[in-house]
Amino acid sequence: MAAPALESAASTALMPQLWSLPALLRPTPGRLEFALRLTLICTLSVAVAEWFHTPEVALTAYVGFFLIRADRATSVAVGLGMLVLASLLIGLVALMANGLIGQPAALLASMTLIAFALFFLTSASKLAPVGGILALITTYALSLIGALPIGELATRALLYAWLMVAIPVGVSTAVNLLFGPAPRRLAEAALAHRLAAAATVLRAADDESRDELRQLRMQGTAEIQSWLRLARLEHTSSAETIHALSHASESITRVLVLVDSLDHSLTIPEVRISVANTLEGMADILENGAYPVEVELPVFSATALPEPAHCAMAALRRTLAHFTNTGEPAPTDPEGSAGFFAADAFSNPGHTRFAIKATGAAMFCYLFYHALGWNGIHTAFITCFIVALSTTGETVQKLSLRIAGCLLGAALSLVALLWILPAISGLAGLLGLVFAVTLGASWVAAGSSRISYAGFQIAFAFYLCVLQGNGPSYDLGLARDRVVGILIGNAVVYLVFTRLWPVSVASRLDSLLALMLRRLARIAQAPATRLAHVELAKVEAGYSAAATDLALLAYEPSNVQPDPQWIAQRERTLESTYALTGPIALQDGDPALSKLLNSLARQIETETATEELLVPTRISWLQQPLQTVVDAVQKQTDVNPIPI
Repeated sequence: MAAPALESAASTALMPQLWSLPALLRPTPGRLEFALRLTLICTLSVAVAEWFHTPEVALTAYVGFFLIRADRATSVAVGLGMLVLASLLIGLVALMANGLIGQPAALLASMTLIAFALFFLTSASKLAPVGGILALITTYALSLIGALPIGELATRALLYAWLMVAIPVGVSTAVNLLFGPAPRRLAEAALAHRLAAAATVLRAADDESRDELRQLRMQGTAEIQSWLRLARLEHTSSAETIHALSHASESITRVLVLVDSLDHSLTIPEVRISVANTLEGMADILENGAYPVEVELPVFSATALPEPAHCAMAALRRTLAHFTNTGEPAPTDPEGSAGFFAADAFSNPGHTRFAIKATGAAMFCYLFYHALGWNGIHTAFITCFIVALSTTGETVQKLSLRIAGCLLGAALSLVALLWILPAISGLAGLLGLVFAVTLGASWVAAGSSRISYAGFQIAFAFYLCVLQGNGPSYDLGLARDRVVGILIGNAVVYLVFTRLWPVSVASRLDSLLALMLRRLARIAQAPATRLAHVELAKVEAGYSAAATDLALLAYEPSNVQPDPQWIAQRERTLESTYALTGPIALQDGDPALSKLLNSLARQIETETATEELLVPTRISWLQQPLQTVVDAVQKQTDVNPIPI
């Protein structure tokens, strides 16, 4: 079975190609619901902020983009957690306020230290999704103290800074409780979608359906399992139902892998259609809020099927028979559970360097616009907190999307300021405009990572230009200044992150490859167990992460990027490793194979060549791909690693 080709540099260009935009913008399951929910949160946040005349309406609306998740439970938890953290941080600032008023040096030092601490946590802990916005709110609150050197005004400014978080959190909580989808429903829909996609491959056997199946495989099941854990905490479904769906989420990736194997080895139309009918029936049951039990595939004569197809059919029959109940206890994760901090949080200097770079960029912009006396470009300071990313490749790729989004958002705001806002009277018209633009930006933000960051920036630029005070505003000069500030902030982050301690995406590739091999080793030990099913989903997700990182290498400057030989060898190793997935899923437990795969993982981790490794030859369809990965790993370890 061939592995999906790595995403080419052309397909992940800094700016998505115009001819690829229709595919990136097309509807996908749940995309419209997510975009509408996010749009409603942002629009209602604007309504509340305008009604109560709070300042910085644009930031109040934009915070909504960091609060929403696919399901209601996570969205509410993220919002409340962010409110608690923001309250603690702004409370800390309030305690410091009296000592900082009239003390610009102490104020600057406080802003720097707090930004550094929060950026460090963004890099080294689970605070990553909201760390940047928390750093922004806190340091922005501190900056208000410098602008309002009177105790009472400074206290009121801190209250307004707290409201920038409290308003969207309150709105988000209400919207998600009323309209957010239940975690269990999302899990059922995701399982049904995967089964339907597998059935389509067997029925249609075209490139489009195969590509969708590959994409679903590489998504893994971590999100589905997370939804089911949340559903268990919600107590809205029986324990039996959640238990059955958890088994299904563990089995689904194995089903997709086996269907992919059947697609390549099974050519009898009636057999393909029979299996497709079974999978579609299971999908229908899940769509209707139940779960399938006692699933049986039709029995076909072994002599009528080629050997690989017969083995895949037998494995699929066993997997479907126990799709929602394997009878095994839940497996223990061999890699353990991650705590709040990353394992290398206090040993890896990269986290500290990231905090220094991000803080330095932000504080430079702060001093820059104050030195010029050009407060209109203060958005440069704000932008640094939003665009800072850990590696150079990610920074370059995302900056291009953000600049494109900024320019598009600025163009939309210019159209609004010149032709739409003059015709609007009152708050209702402004909210209608915000809703329309936010819906488009949310649709982009809810899409592929190749365009999602552009959606964030479209909304950010539009809000900053149009939401300039209470009610509609028509100040083109202020809009110009804010766009200039956004572009300056992006430029500063680019220069800092590509010149000071640049971090190549290559620094994490070998660890991803070694981890894939170790997971394949656990599968090879006993492919039909629950642990193997879970590890199989992790292998798929690991391949997706590694392929994405390889594509990002094309965006790194020459002083950061590894040489072409290094990249080409990693591509070969990744492709050959992933090609083992299907064959290993078809074989019986093999300790010798497991030992070999662990040896290959150790060889990658140590980057030292070892003695020649012997490849097991018991299974014909495993021999060639396994030999390929052995050769690739041994060649890779002869390539000198680049300094990171």
